[in-house]
Amino acid sequence: MITAKDIQKSYDSLKVLKGISLEVNKGEIISIVGASGAGKSTLLHILGTLDKPDSGIVRLNGVDVMGLPDRKMAEFRNRHIGFVFQFHHLLPEFTALENICIPGYIAKRPVKEVINKAMELLDFMNIKDRATHKPSELSGGEQQRVAVARALVNNPEVILADEPSGNLDSTSAVELHNLFFRLREAFNQTYVIVTHNTELANMADRKLTIRDGVIENQTV
Repeated sequence: MITAKDIQKSYDSLKVLKGISLEVNKGEIISIVGASGAGKSTLLHILGTLDKPDSGIVRLNGVDVMGLPDRKMAEFRNRHIGFVFQFHHLLPEFTALENICIPGYIAKRPVKEVINKAMELLDFMNIKDRATHKPSELSGGEQQRVAVARALVNNPEVILADEPSGNLDSTSAVELHNLFFRLREAFNQTYVIVTHNTELANMADRKLTIRDGVIENQTV
C-alpha cells in the first residue's frame, strides 16, 4: 500500500531525513517511534503529501504521488488519505456531524451519502448521540473520536496519525488505541502511527525506530 524509497529531506542546513526506505502492506498497522527531532513527523507528512522530499520516491497504492501536479495531489490526498493529529483541529462553530462531513463535501460526494457515512462512523464509535454537539460540548476523548471519524469519512485506504493520543488522559488514550484496531478489522485500512506512547507503539504489527534521520531498527 505504501512504498517509500531513499527519502531525504533538509531544512536549510539541517538534514532531517537521510535516506529512509520502507514498505507498508495493505491492512497493516505500523508505529514509528524515536526521540523528538528524529524525523518522525517529517516522514509522516511526506508520506501524506503534506510535504515534499528533496529526493526519493513515495508510492501510495501504486501511484507515484510526488509526480502529481499540486491540484491532483490535493485531490488524491482528500480521497485516499486520512489524517489524525494530536490536536483534533475541529471547527468550533460546527457540530460533530458537520465536522465529520467536511472532507466528503470537499470531495463533492452526494450530501446524503456523506451524512449517512458520518452517522455510521459516529455509531461505530459509540458517540452517535453526540452528533449535534459542538466541540466545546464534547470531552477530549469524544473530540478525538470525531477527528478520527472525519479522517475516515471518504473511505481512505491509508490513515496517518501523528501523536493521536498525546493530548488525552490515560483512559481516553487506551480507548483510542483500541479503536484503531477495531477500525482496521472493520474497514481493512492501513495505519501509520507516529507516537511516543509505548503501549500503542507495541500494539502495532511492526514498530520502526527512527534515530538521526534513519530507520535504526524494526520489531514485529
